Amino acid sequence: MIYLLPLLSVILGYAIALILKPTNRKNLKLLLAFSGSFLLSLTVMHLLPEVYETSLHAHHGHDHDHSHNSPIGIYIMAGIIFQIILEYFSKGAEHGHVHGSGHNHEHDHSKMPWLLFISLCIHALLEGMPVSHHHDMAWGIAIHHFPIAIILTAFFINSGLNKTIVMLFMLVFAFMTPLGTLLSEQLHFIEHYFTEISAVVIGILFHISSTIIFESNEGHKFNLAKLLAIILGVIMAYFL
Repeated sequence: MIYLLPLLSVILGYAIALILKPTNRKNLKLLLAFSGSFLLSLTVMHLLPEVYETSLHAHHGHDHDHSHNSPIGIYIMAGIIFQIILEYFSKGAEHGHVHGSGHNHEHDHSKMPWLLFISLCIHALLEGMPVSHHHDMAWGIAIHHFPIAIILTAFFINSGLNKTIVMLFMLVFAFMTPLGTLLSEQLHFIEHYFTEISAVVIGILFHISSTIIFESNEGHKFNLAKLLAIILGVIMAYFL
């Protein structure tokens, strides 16, 4: 199930974009706000406490004068910085921030956007790694990837990319998160540094999910629907 959820969410998002051709950006923004809130809540409530707890046990017995200065914080900040660097290449596609998913951009990106593709795949691969130990994160990543897959597919097709290339792009993207989970389970190197890698991924998820929530609140105007979508994401993550 932990392999299937993130995989199927991308394929489902791709299929919906092809069949329904969604044009209502308000609904997509609500879905994005919910997914960002859900992912952030899962990270804060489930992944973050366990990573800190594991780190404290690992450093138990060290000079306790340094116990308050946990290296985990450094790894989390490294994850945030790494995600900022990735977004220079992906243009923020991880949080649905691609231009042209609406109209009149057919001439903009008719060539394969390799930098976007590679950075998205790195991002999705890393996201899958903590799932091997935290199975509930599979739900968070699946719900996060679903609206992104819809937006990306619509963007690529509207950009005039070959439909076969779009399908292959989305398939590779879909398999990246399960691949990250598999590598995390099979490779001793990843297992040995699992806490540190998880902390980097927490930083990545912090940056993406908070960006989604802030971006969904356009012009800082009060929007009850978006607020409710965000609250629903928090409640669902709490009970998962």
